[in-house]
Amino acid sequence: MKLTTLTLVSVMAAGPALADLVFPDLSYRTGPYAANGIPFSDGYQDYFTLLNERDGGIGGVPVRVVECETAYNTEKGVECYEATKGEGALVYQPLSTGITYQLIPKATADGIPVHSMGYGRTSAKNGAVFSNIFNYPANYWDGASHAVTHILEENGGDINGKKIALVYHNSAYGKEPIRTLTELSKKHGFEFLEVPVDHPGQEQKSQWLQIRQQKPDYVLMWGWGVMNQVAIQEAANIRFPMENFIGIWWSGSENDVLPAGDKANGYKALTFHNLGKDYPLYDDLQKYVVDAGKAAGAGDQLGTALYNRGMYAAMLAAEAAKTAQELSGNADITPEDMRAGMEALEMTEAKMAEIGLPNFGPEFKVSCENHGGNGLGAVAQWDASAGVWNKITDYFPADQDVLAPLIEEDSAAFAAESGITPGCS
Repeated sequence: MKLTTLTLVSVMAAGPALADLVFPDLSYRTGPYAANGIPFSDGYQDYFTLLNERDGGIGGVPVRVVECETAYNTEKGVECYEATKGEGALVYQPLSTGITYQLIPKATADGIPVHSMGYGRTSAKNGAVFSNIFNYPANYWDGASHAVTHILEENGGDINGKKIALVYHNSAYGKEPIRTLTELSKKHGFEFLEVPVDHPGQEQKSQWLQIRQQKPDYVLMWGWGVMNQVAIQEAANIRFPMENFIGIWWSGSENDVLPAGDKANGYKALTFHNLGKDYPLYDDLQKYVVDAGKAAGAGDQLGTALYNRGMYAAMLAAEAAKTAQELSGNADITPEDMRAGMEALEMTEAKMAEIGLPNFGPEFKVSCENHGGNGLGAVAQWDASAGVWNKITDYFPADQDVLAPLIEEDSAAFAAESGITPGCS
């Protein structure tokens, strides 16, 4: 249905019903990472339910979420992609770096965009090479830089001679920041120590014995699921100062810190969105979704770190879909329209406030050359006495002087391997 000068909503009110806008949810409600996968999926689905119940969908077109269980297993994730792409899928949010790596060539060939928000292949920020892959508003290399910048600020800008350890999930996900931290160690003169932890991470005695022996000044963590809980408990056991223990955003949920009780107090984690539920949008989520009995889960996760992240991912997808509708002049957008909408997405504070999420996330703009946004992040800290995460810094930038050449190098290598001629139209 082609739009003229009328608005999407008014045309939709007068015109015939269109096909649903389909957003697959590659979830994991089972397996060792279920405790983290569940709240993300709940937030993702609840936001789309809100749009359906309150607004009649996006641009007058109902949204249909197609959930497929991956159990955080790469093979199952690819099977879910193949099983759902024919439903009219507009964009995939794999919630797994391993799955994302496998979907990069598949989704690109199929013309379907992938949004690996804050994870996946970092160099996919280069849209001139990775045409269908997006990782805004920040990526893993941004996160590594954010952590080092925070440490620099705590040490008056000088960390020469300091020792920083990385405890990481021994997978594609956990290995992502190593290259960046290696380069940042050269720039700032700190010693970099790598400490891998095998899946799922329930046994870490030897790793924390190594940390106790090596005595790093700071420990960074790229963990997920039970690995985070165990690491925080082991850090407490060796009396490592929690304020010097900084996790990536996937190591900063309530699930990670609550098992350690008061011993987790002061632990820090990076974030690219705000925390809690003191936003007007959450009143609508409560009214139209939870109280109406339409929540994806028990309705008890609102405001938690990972529910917020899933909700944020859905909100960004919805805003990209709105942009796609405006650009194409069609309410019933295609995956290619969605890709164009993602590439033209701009999130301003005014837009977020209008949505009901003032000061929730950083402002950013996407382009063909830049699929990763502005790379802003912040630091949160756990207050065990209150049982809440507090954002303790404003959003601040990553060191693009270090990151940009690494992204260019890695994306150029991928282009050469894949026979891609980089370019933007």
